[in-house]
Amino acid sequence: MLTSPLAASGSAIAVPDRPDQHVVTPALAPRGIERLHRIRGDLRLGLPVILQDGGDSVLVALVETVTDARYGAMTALGQPELVLTRRRAEALGALPPIQGDTLRLRVPAGADLAWLAAVAGQAGPDAPTGGASLPILQAGTALHRAAIEIAKTVQVVPAVLAVPLAGRDGGAVAALGLTAMALAEITGALDEARSQTRVSSARLPMDASAAGRVHVFRPDDGGAEHYAIEIGTPDLSGPVTVRLHSACFTGDVLGSLKCDCGPQLRGAMAAMAAGPGGVLLYLNQEGRGIGLANKMRAYALQDAGLDTVEANHWLGFEDDQRDFRIGAQILRRMGIGQVRLMTNNPAKVASLGAQGIEVVERVPLRVGRTAQNAHYLATKAAKSGHLL
Repeated sequence: MLTSPLAASGSAIAVPDRPDQHVVTPALAPRGIERLHRIRGDLRLGLPVILQDGGDSVLVALVETVTDARYGAMTALGQPELVLTRRRAEALGALPPIQGDTLRLRVPAGADLAWLAAVAGQAGPDAPTGGASLPILQAGTALHRAAIEIAKTVQVVPAVLAVPLAGRDGGAVAALGLTAMALAEITGALDEARSQTRVSSARLPMDASAAGRVHVFRPDDGGAEHYAIEIGTPDLSGPVTVRLHSACFTGDVLGSLKCDCGPQLRGAMAAMAAGPGGVLLYLNQEGRGIGLANKMRAYALQDAGLDTVEANHWLGFEDDQRDFRIGAQILRRMGIGQVRLMTNNPAKVASLGAQGIEVVERVPLRVGRTAQNAHYLATKAAKSGHLL
């Protein structure tokens, strides 16, 4: 194991060569969730990281951010593998008759980053991938699945480069100062990452209502903050009118005609202001959880003829990568247990209910249909079950 002895120890440690022998306690060491944040930050910067499971260790980098120099250094250590999601393998037409949502293939000798980006789906719809001539795909291991899950939370194309570390290589690589983390610790930290803490609140008069208040919630993993916006003066002790609205820069800010997000945001706020008030949860899960960069990639794929669900799958994502459990936790933090949920999406109703928030009524929110988004809305109804 390459974890810090201080983090692994349950007892205090005396610092040597100090005349007063001050004691350093394990409380100063990074927790699992903090180490996961380091892993994410390193990968997003293009730094490889080390993932461990028992005696197995693998050096991992994101296809989207790794540099030529680091790619060359990784391949010098051993046979590199490209790890993909099952959705991406389906899009490539290379899905083998094996189970599992994470698959891997041996990177051919001489393959460069352009080849990796094309196979991963990062390079766009017109990039050649080799199709049926790709190496045979095999099932991914638990370490590969963890790497893909981390890549999704970083909101890059979910494709990673992985090189197994032999014993003689592991120590030398660890000495470079790369972040290492054990699989069990990663799993626990990913679950803990949903924990939200309210960090600030203030009154905010708005166009929709002069009476308003904004609460900022911060996840314990250091990720994007989310906002709870009180419209009017809702009574939080009874059923509260609530909207779970995922951030949409193109719709909310730019007035995009490709979706109905902007009209839904403004319509929900207006409806709350006209009634007894409500709470708008503005969740920073852009593009159904895949991030703005991938959302633009999906838009390019839609221009090439795919629908919104097919575009997500082509990039290696599921239909919807959002985590509505975040919204449920924020509601609990605010003392809200019953809601009138403004949504056309049954998945939101089911998710809140599964988390102990009682949805006493679903309030439809059918606004914003345009000639440009008619196919998008029809796809959401047909493939994602939206009640439109």
